[in-house]
Amino acid sequence: MIVDARGHRCPTPSLKLQKALREAGPGARLTLLATDPMARIDVPHLMAGVGGRVVSIVEADGVLTIAVETPAVPTG
Repeated sequence: MIVDARGHRCPTPSLKLQKALREAGPGARLTLLATDPMARIDVPHLMAGVGGRVVSIVEADGVLTIAVETPAVPTG
């Protein structure tokens, strides 16, 4: 799933990602596209708070492409 938050300022990219995370299933991979450099800081904090992880952060031509993964289903 791609969450396009290009052109939006903080906190909108994180809020859009948070909404998509709630809709995604366990272990899902999402990609956030953002032009706000604060997303580089905000998204890792968001993912730590929800128990997910940041897979990668790549910047090209002023666009951050941040791949994240939702928490997996707990085993046991």
